Amino acid sequence: MEDMAPIGSRIRARRIDLGLRQVELSRRIGISAAYLNLIEHNRRPIAGKRMADLARELDTDVQVLTGAAFAPLTGGLRDVAARSRGATADPASAEDLATKFPDWAALMIAQDRRIIGLERAVDNLSDRLANDPWLSAALHDILSSVTAIHSASGILVDDPGIEPDWQARFLRNLHEDSQRLADSAKGLVGYLETGDGLERGLASPQEELEAWLCTRDWHLCEAETGGDPELPPGLSSGALALARAHVAQYQRDAETLPLAGLRAGLAACDGDTAFDPGALIALAGGDLLCLFRRLASLPEGVAGRPVGLAVCDGSGALTLRKPIEGLAMPHPGVTCPLWPLYTALSRPMTPIRQRIAPPGRDAQCFATFAVSVPDLTGGFDRPPVTTAAMLVLPDDTPGPALGVGPYCRICPRNACPARREPSILADTGLG
Repeated sequence: MEDMAPIGSRIRARRIDLGLRQVELSRRIGISAAYLNLIEHNRRPIAGKRMADLARELDTDVQVLTGAAFAPLTGGLRDVAARSRGATADPASAEDLATKFPDWAALMIAQDRRIIGLERAVDNLSDRLANDPWLSAALHDILSSVTAIHSASGILVDDPGIEPDWQARFLRNLHEDSQRLADSAKGLVGYLETGDGLERGLASPQEELEAWLCTRDWHLCEAETGGDPELPPGLSSGALALARAHVAQYQRDAETLPLAGLRAGLAACDGDTAFDPGALIALAGGDLLCLFRRLASLPEGVAGRPVGLAVCDGSGALTLRKPIEGLAMPHPGVTCPLWPLYTALSRPMTPIRQRIAPPGRDAQCFATFAVSVPDLTGGFDRPPVTTAAMLVLPDDTPGPALGVGPYCRICPRNACPARREPSILADTGLG
């Protein structure tokens, strides 16, 4: 009865809006006024032809009366309430709001998505300003040029009797330093500016690549059969090189672990209570690195759950990050050393399974699977080139979890044994 409860209320509200009496409406659809009264008070069900007749007489759509037309808005409002910590909004009233004020409901959902985008941009900007070595070098070069110009101009101003040869030398230095300052400033501005504004943040070539992959939902259908996907215009030369390398790796992975075989392996493992990459490899083939990359690039819905991925080299420098909702993945530059991705670097060829929990009292936990593999293609006597990868999946099962964070300055876990510097955030009390 609860599922049909809103239907009668919507019928009644629409009838009153049109100024129709129960007697008139019931006569038009061929039922008694008493039975219509029971329907409007949610005491009798209604469906099929009678529902269609009611919708016709009320000059509306059946989906509007059943509430199906407002389901996306209702779900969106409930997501907004779930993300708003400390909010007192009753999730049960979301449908009522979506039904009565659909425009306002859509605006609230759009604003929530805008806030999420801005928070992500602020996080990217903060991380870049704190950790980007190129940005630090550019600012240092600008400050050095300014200091040199200030020194040379101060000498010329303070000593009007300077010899012509020295004066010419200082003027030449001023010209060269000012030209260097202009070039450095121009390069910095070009680095900071992006076509998409704040949401893109300060885009590095790797971020350009990941932004393009995000528009494709990380799935390159052309590369599944060896084809080359069309790369977007406007990529920087660095991003273009990374994109071509990513496509080539994608094509090799698709040849090693075809989509059909991976689908069959996932279907065979569907009944398992815990995800096991080793069992999936036994069914579908490939190796762990290849499997992780393939799972992160599957079409939406094939994996049966959201999938995140982080890849780094032997120095710990991140080379790829596929985000997953509810978790801030490891940051480029300075980041938390407790991530299983970095633990795998200290245990080559040893698979690691670890349940993790981001900061926050009500934060969702995640299952991670990590491995690092040395590559000896450069020669046996050459240093191995190590690659580590970490697959991330949502995990709602109860149990202990390792606390991880973004990086120390913005992590509230002050009691963390891996802390390198004080946090600017208040301690949440989480260990």
